[in-house]
Amino acid sequence: MEQLWVPSLPILGGRMLPLLRHCCDFGSHHALTWRSIFQTSGREQKQIRSWSAQCSANHEGASVSEKDSPKTILAVPDNSLLDARILYCTSPALGHNKEAHPESNKRVPAIVDALEKLELSPKHRGSQVLEIQNFNPASLDDVARVHSRSYITGLQKAMSAAADEGLILIEGTGPTYATETTFQESLLSAGAGITLVDSMVAASKLGPNPPLGFALVRPPGHHAVPQGPMGFCVFGNIAVAARYAQHQHGLKRVMIIDFDVHHGNGTSDAFYDDPDIFFLSTHQFGSYPGTGKINEVGQGDGEGTTLNLPLPGGSGDYAMRCAFDEVIAPSAQRFKPDIILVSAGYDAHALDPLAGLQFTTGTFYMLASSIKQLAKELCGGRCIFFLEGGYNLQTLSSSVADTFRAFLDEPSLAAQFDDPAMLFEEPTRRIKEAIENAKGIHSL
Repeated sequence: MEQLWVPSLPILGGRMLPLLRHCCDFGSHHALTWRSIFQTSGREQKQIRSWSAQCSANHEGASVSEKDSPKTILAVPDNSLLDARILYCTSPALGHNKEAHPESNKRVPAIVDALEKLELSPKHRGSQVLEIQNFNPASLDDVARVHSRSYITGLQKAMSAAADEGLILIEGTGPTYATETTFQESLLSAGAGITLVDSMVAASKLGPNPPLGFALVRPPGHHAVPQGPMGFCVFGNIAVAARYAQHQHGLKRVMIIDFDVHHGNGTSDAFYDDPDIFFLSTHQFGSYPGTGKINEVGQGDGEGTTLNLPLPGGSGDYAMRCAFDEVIAPSAQRFKPDIILVSAGYDAHALDPLAGLQFTTGTFYMLASSIKQLAKELCGGRCIFFLEGGYNLQTLSSSVADTFRAFLDEPSLAAQFDDPAMLFEEPTRRIKEAIENAKGIHSL
């Protein structure tokens, strides 16, 4: 497999983190080389053609090979892990971009800029906030624990068409696109989650309060089903990390909390019959992709380890506070996870263009703070967030920044960003009914 050449990222004032002599074995991932040779602005877009990932079924049984490469050891020094409150990775996928598409390559840079302006970057926080910059892409075997080999092979082969035509559609029924860099950049984003799992495990061995992790990556992942891409998503970043945590570190019981405005159908499909992964999704009732009904609870051995809480349009801070106290926390306390992973979608914000909930920056702060405390009580603080949706760049970046402040136990700045006049009354009766239904189905 060829190496990925991507633009150099802005350094957030943090040092390039040295290699560690122990812990955190990353397996046979390819080394990453950063070079500024891609120019995405002004790039000529060639004619778009449709390539359905489902057609890759024709390659069933085809093997995906990788060149042999030495195992890489990557982490941060012990003293940095002890001092750190936040560990994060960025994978902006600058080459994966479609003009005027909401899932654009401006999303992660907007977050990075906000962290810098609000003095939440390593430059301003020293050892409290650490960015792991030189991490490796996921291996194909890592991805194949979640996605079919035929899909991986088909996407890899489609890159030549993307190189010729500039942009292709890789989802036959939806707006999921690919450029010539999509395959490699998606591997890199999945690798960010793996990197953070390794670092989190290393930190938890050193003390009782490991830093929280955040994979600031794109393309997002929670819609990508085992057989192909869907809903802007290419590889299931959080699903790949969950399987890696189980296989590499023996973290058998994984809880995934998904508060994106859309149901994480890809994650749900990957683990629908798995009793060791508890998937809990709050999402807007009736929104894309139409899955996530309240009576979808898992099947076979996994019956009871999928919990869907569809919320009525207009639900906001009140709904999520009730949902956390009455559904999320009790479910976690009963499941007793070894690690908590979070699909952090910020498209439930009242000003996001793609949905109809009315979360605020303060709602996301509350969720981050509450989930952090839950992880501390149940699984030694092991908790990693994964960026999913969020398409208003201003509300996305301010909400992620406030998530960082929650991780640091610092007061929310939501009052600076949210105008109460934008909100309307929540449908409290319907919210209570939805929550009571979920509690009844799952005996909470």
